[in-house]
Amino acid sequence: MPTLILNKKQVLDLLKMSEVITVVEQAFRDLAAGNSSMPPKAYLSVEKGDFRAMPAALPGAAGLKWVSVHPDNPAHGLPTVMAVLIYNDPQTGFPLAIMDATEITAYRTGATAAIAAKYLAREDSQTLGIIGAGRQAYTQLEAHAELFDLKTIKIYDLSPEAARKLISSFPRLPLIEASLQETAGCDIVCALAPTREPFIKREWIVPGAHINAVGADAKGKEELDPAILKNAVVVVDDVRQASSAGEINVPVAKGIYSVNEIYGNLAEIISGKKPGRKDRQAITVFDSTGLAIEDVAVAKLLYDKAAATGVYPSVDFVV
Repeated sequence: MPTLILNKKQVLDLLKMSEVITVVEQAFRDLAAGNSSMPPKAYLSVEKGDFRAMPAALPGAAGLKWVSVHPDNPAHGLPTVMAVLIYNDPQTGFPLAIMDATEITAYRTGATAAIAAKYLAREDSQTLGIIGAGRQAYTQLEAHAELFDLKTIKIYDLSPEAARKLISSFPRLPLIEASLQETAGCDIVCALAPTREPFIKREWIVPGAHINAVGADAKGKEELDPAILKNAVVVVDDVRQASSAGEINVPVAKGIYSVNEIYGNLAEIISGKKPGRKDRQAITVFDSTGLAIEDVAVAKLLYDKAAATGVYPSVDFVV
């Protein structure tokens, strides 16, 4: 049996955001039902960044993503985040595919945030704020546009050039460049900056807003004024990861915020074990750290599509 080899271009050709949203949402249902296995994400720090090993198994699928995060990479002409995923047959362990997972990471992160907004944002949300116009902004935009009828999308980045490039890439969407405060004042806010100092102020957040806190994905990172968390309904993807490496990790370490204040995890919300938004005026926050089940769910989708065509390259990896 050959092992499929999928490079970045081939992965992109197979990715479709609506399909990614569907399989990622199902992965969270499987997690809630106890039908998946996912050890904690393992971090390996090096001088210029870090590596993360992310294994998971879902019904009929298993895999491991090896992802690197190196903030200085753009200066070298490389993406900040790069990843490779090994996708296996859970029955035999056979490596069915080895695929670039850089775009899988971008797509599943955007999809998960949009799914969180589906359950936690007001159904009539019409404005979306994107803070940070890097690679992740593109998939956040695409995913939220799938699920919401957006009238205005505000974009802010420290680099006006980056913001304008993002805007020009989506000519059919109602995108405008705005200030940080204006962008933070939308119905749905996606915070995508990997910062170590909170810069989004509590007074900027409007009643009934939903915030996807995505940028804080490692120990010491935070984007939100802790006062936002103290006054919000906070949902995490995984309590262990969020408390050690998500948006809440610094406030928890400082004793400003407690894990006991977390309302629940996304799997509980999606499965109906806990209700989502109950109050139109409440501020909700989704602390997104990224789960391996998301990656494996998308890898299965891509493998099934690629294997069905019979046109993608392969190697006899195991003789």
